[in-house]
Amino acid sequence: MNLIVSPAMLQGTVCAIPSKSDAHRKLICAACSDQGSSMLLPKPYCADLTATIQCLTALGASLTETEQSLQIKPIDAALRKQLPLLDCGESGSTFRFLLPVAMAVTDTASFCGSGRLPERPIDALTDVMQAHGVRFSSKKLPFTADGRLSGGVYALPGNITSQYLSGLLMALPHTAKDSEIRLTKPLESAAYVTLTCKVLEGFGIAITQEIEHDLPVYRIQGGQILHAPRQITVDGDWSNAAFFLVAGAVSAPITVTGVYPDSLQGDKAICDILRQTGAIVEQSQDSVTVSPPKDGILHAFSADMTEIPDLLPILSVLAACAQGQSHLHHAARLRLKECDRLTATANLLEGLGGKVTELADALLIEGTALSGGIADGCNDHRMVMSAAIAALRCAHSVTILGTEAVNKSYPTFFADYTSLGGKVLAAEKE
Repeated sequence: MNLIVSPAMLQGTVCAIPSKSDAHRKLICAACSDQGSSMLLPKPYCADLTATIQCLTALGASLTETEQSLQIKPIDAALRKQLPLLDCGESGSTFRFLLPVAMAVTDTASFCGSGRLPERPIDALTDVMQAHGVRFSSKKLPFTADGRLSGGVYALPGNITSQYLSGLLMALPHTAKDSEIRLTKPLESAAYVTLTCKVLEGFGIAITQEIEHDLPVYRIQGGQILHAPRQITVDGDWSNAAFFLVAGAVSAPITVTGVYPDSLQGDKAICDILRQTGAIVEQSQDSVTVSPPKDGILHAFSADMTEIPDLLPILSVLAACAQGQSHLHHAARLRLKECDRLTATANLLEGLGGKVTELADALLIEGTALSGGIADGCNDHRMVMSAAIAALRCAHSVTILGTEAVNKSYPTFFADYTSLGGKVLAAEKE
């Protein structure tokens, strides 16, 4: 679906949606635990969480949906087909988490995916899994995996995606043998690994971490049993809240509720970056309000994307609305997302009249007046939402192509956008 988004002023209050980063991990742990639980997770579910729910069901878990929660009964091998099919859709998190977890709880499973997922790298994970008892019918999706994952010593690079490490951390407590995970290269997006460890701790799993030769080593005792809390809550999503927080800086005051300053999500760094620009940021125990600077002038900023790669598209919109040249760097990994987000973001802003220099691992963005035009969503939820926020500051309307991509993480984005005063119309079909 294509939408026409007109310049407007957003203002008001919106509630953060549940964090899919937190929910993925807690769903998987609950399904692999020793007792049933109830997770507070209101509908509608985003496509990525739906993929995880369907894959856990294929493994033999029972998940019953209500309007506000999921009732979760752990995996029962008797409910599993002889060859379960785990369709991960376009969700990299689902795939990278459940590939090792599935092979720690069953002897064989098939995996498939759609969109760009089959093209996204997985070798570093499958290589160490092959060294620990798992065989793969192909080097990329779709494939069948055979053989139970075993414990032992794992050597893993930390600079491709932290999701490999998180997947193994969730899988290895189920193996009979104790394990070590030794990183061969520095860890990026470390906050997501901290989140994984914290979630596992909440299910009674003990993981020790030490530093050897300046690199982390994780030690996991085998044969551990996950104990599910009866009631499970999910953190508010800082990654998606960032879109409306930036809207508050470039438009009018916006409050996002349900986001917490003590969250382990790295993307809460959006508040510090907004302060760099001169935006007014007011935080409470459970909300954030962002307003434009008193003089209306946002200032250029520099941001390292190593720990917060998902923020690059919306930070680029913020940079285009700021005075001076902003620098978003250490972002090479973004070329391996749902699209090449460095090139796609540069194209998005240039198509709307912005000035962007694309480097191998960075964007240099000059603040300038945006004119409007056509924005290709590139089948990427974050590109679509960024284009909608950019439209607020354009002289003319923006036609966004492929807006259904928001279903991947934030199905109600445009409903929330219009509730705050956004102007959105369906584009006429040719």
